[in-house]
This record gives sequence, structure tokens and C-alpha cells, in this order.
Amino acid sequence: MGRRFDYSFQNFDPERMARASGRDLRISPKLAVEVCRELRGMMLNDALRYLDDVIALRRPVPLKRYNDSQGHKPGKGFGPGRYPVKVAKAIKKVLLNAQNNAKQKGLDPDKLRIIHIAAHRGPVLRGWYPRAFGRPTPFNEQTTHIEVVVEEVRR
Repeated sequence: MGRRFDYSFQNFDPERMARASGRDLRISPKLAVEVCRELRGMMLNDALRYLDDVIALRRPVPLKRYNDSQGHKPGKGFGPGRYPVKVAKAIKKVLLNAQNNAKQKGLDPDKLRIIHIAAHRGPVLRGWYPRAFGRPTPFNEQTTHIEVVVEEVRR
């Protein structure tokens, strides 16, 4: 059996919302925060298209918080950005899972809006590289938790 976890989103209405999460994903927490910030509030289909463009290196993700020493990307006044392909693929899987959960509930997949998406740091996977004179160097891998809540927009 899996571990029990809670979502950070509190006002969940099962009648018109669906949710999904990815736990212990081996992706960068910092880049995941930037991608989630960019997707928050988007319609689900637009978000999936955006992630496809990031994976194909057509649209960069603007870096607002973790942008020290980052190169600027082409475009009028774009500023620092990157193409986090691995993060985009992982978040796309979670979004597709949320879309399938919404379909299972009978919600219209074309009217879904991302009302909550968050990235949280997960446990650190500790590792070591053997080095000279018997002194190992730590090689740790970050993990990330992603959670998504989508809501059917009534127009």
C-alpha cells in the first residue's frame, strides 16, 4: 500500500474538480516551480500544448525566481529562460493523469482549467562517489512532488 499524503489545496469540490499528483519525481524542484508558475490558471489543453512546445524547444519557460546567471532567450523583452524538457515531460504526465481522472468523473475535458498546481521538494536520494585518499564526494539527487487540481469551467 502507498503512503498517505494530503494535498495543499483545501477547497476541493468533488462534483466539479479532479486532481492528480506525482510523488518522488526525479526532476529539479527549482525548475518544476518555474514551470508550475507558468501553467497556473491555464486551460488544460493550452497547458499541454505549451509543454509540447517546451519539449520541442520552441518556447522557453521564463525564470522569475531561480534566474541567477541564466541566459536570456530570444523574443521581445523575454529575459532569462530555459527549456526544462525533463520537467516538462514529468508535469505533462501528471496533467494527463488529472485529465483522465476528470473524464472518469464525467467532466468535460475541453472545459478544464488548472486552478492549483504546485511543486514541493521531496526526499533527497543520497549517493557517494569514491574519490582519492578514501574520501567520498556526496552525489545527491533531488526529488519533487507535483500536485494538480483542475476545475470544469461553466460558461
